[in-house]
Amino acid sequence: MSESPADFETGRYLYCVALDDEGTSLSTTGLDDEPVRVVREAGLVAVVHDCTSLYDSDSATQIQRWILTHQSVVDDAGEAFGTPLPFQFDTIVRGDDEALRSWLSDEAETLTDHLDALAGRWEYRIEIVWDEAAAREELEEADDELRDLAERREEASEGTQFLLNKQYESRLDQLVSEQRRAEAADLADRLSGEVTDLVDLGERSTVGLDIGGADEDVDVLARFSVLATDDEQEAVGLLLDDVAADPGIEVRFTGPWPPYTFTPELGGGDAPDEV
Repeated sequence: MSESPADFETGRYLYCVALDDEGTSLSTTGLDDEPVRVVREAGLVAVVHDCTSLYDSDSATQIQRWILTHQSVVDDAGEAFGTPLPFQFDTIVRGDDEALRSWLSDEAETLTDHLDALAGRWEYRIEIVWDEAAAREELEEADDELRDLAERREEASEGTQFLLNKQYESRLDQLVSEQRRAEAADLADRLSGEVTDLVDLGERSTVGLDIGGADEDVDVLARFSVLATDDEQEAVGLLLDDVAADPGIEVRFTGPWPPYTFTPELGGGDAPDEV
């Protein structure tokens, strides 16, 4: 984590790093309409704006506005230079351009290796929504143990009914959870065969920046982030068309996004400060 704002007189707010395409420029504005520019070193470009403090606010709306602007700048950089290595919101390199160039030079091999691995690949978010109520009804009809509990419940005294109800709901919740996990695992296996990389987000709606934000008022079967080329993305789309053919399933497929989920952490004392 960065130190307090008073601990640096000048810094560079770091949006992303990309492979340098000589002659390519970038014209956009960043947080609080700061002019964004690129700093070149060792075959790399760092997309930055000058800063003298961190970006901190008690307003969630303001922070979200900053995050969306950060994402927009990274998107613009991706269009200009190809797949970038995006950094988290409020990543600061303390010092001037020479300090930034020194960091780029020191980390050039690592950064270039990561960028080569990501080249031509983008992140896509997949959210599978299912009709959980319908799934519960089907399990109630199909499971012998649930049917037995239901029959016993009808003939039991009030106190025993209470206990049987708890057993019934616990059994049903277990079956629903098992079905969700099994179907999510099967889909993950199918998707993994079509993409460069896949991350199972589970119950998480976001990783890194809030891209492709999820609707929390729906019953989610599975959430994934995948890293894919254009050809792989087309194959994923065809696979998801088959998944969406199930009347109880809705598929949400968004992207392309910069590969936030697949950006490795940079270790070492010379890494930029992240908040």
